[in-house]
Amino acid sequence: MVRFILSKLLYLVPTFIGITIIAFSFVRILPGDPVLLMAGERGVSPERHAELTAMLGYDKHVVLQYFDFMGRLLQGDLGNSLVTKRPVLTEFMALFPATVELGLCAIIIATLIGVPVGVLAAIKRGSWFDQISMTAALVGFSMPIFWWGLLLIIFFSGILGWTPVSGRISLMYYFPTGTGFMLIDSLMSGQSGAFTSAVRHLILPSVVLATIPLAVIARQTRSAMLEVLGEDYVRTARAKGMPQYRVIGIHALRNAMIPVVTTIGLQIGVLMAGAILTETIFSWPGIGKWMIDSISRRDYPVVQSGLLLIAALVMVVNLLVDLTYGLINPRIRIK
Repeated sequence: MVRFILSKLLYLVPTFIGITIIAFSFVRILPGDPVLLMAGERGVSPERHAELTAMLGYDKHVVLQYFDFMGRLLQGDLGNSLVTKRPVLTEFMALFPATVELGLCAIIIATLIGVPVGVLAAIKRGSWFDQISMTAALVGFSMPIFWWGLLLIIFFSGILGWTPVSGRISLMYYFPTGTGFMLIDSLMSGQSGAFTSAVRHLILPSVVLATIPLAVIARQTRSAMLEVLGEDYVRTARAKGMPQYRVIGIHALRNAMIPVVTTIGLQIGVLMAGAILTETIFSWPGIGKWMIDSISRRDYPVVQSGLLLIAALVMVVNLLVDLTYGLINPRIRIK
């Protein structure tokens, strides 16, 4: 098991270096001048422009800039925002709980609905439930997030008035955000109606963000269950007269969940990508909206380090999924 963990950790090194190159290069191809951004509307003289360019290190060759970036990165310095002048890591950690809360709720919704739907679709293969559920999964996977989000806002917020349009909680509530997770903080505040308001603000963004992972999990669960249901040990269990619920729950589902667990873990990357659009649509103050605002403001250090932090997060989650997969299936460790 130790050798298996070390091999996975070694794969992260070249992956991380590749991500730093991509993040560094992406920022350099964005249009705009960060020096003019710092100067604002007042403008800057050519002499002052050259001074600021040298101060930021943009007068060096791009290769030297990359090595300077890596040197600061190894020291834990991700730079400061050109707009707020605050450390990028400080801003990231302040907004990160909002994205985590949204992502966790989305993956919980996707798992609690996707796995049972996939199991039932496999058991009732060819039935009307199988056809309708898999067609709905295909539609959900193909549906653009921004379009789906706007439809839900129009119907549930505009027409029915059941859910708020944007934000994390109503403006009538104010309390210290100790954990950064609005559900926990609103519950601990003791204010009447605060927790309900936080839940109502979370419903639509979570459903929108959960749509694509739900479709993938449902289809993967169905596929894995169909494969397992055709195995000899399942037929033997049925031949012995074992009840259907024990055949499905103990023999089939337990083995079918191995690839499903991997699929659920890999959806973290999809959630991070979807969070950018979802948070923008619902004005959710998380990492996704922060990145979009930084791109529009040409805040290069935020974009560069933000991409790196998000990619590192996805890498860590994928590593944990691989390790979990190895624990569930010993054959993976042997290979």
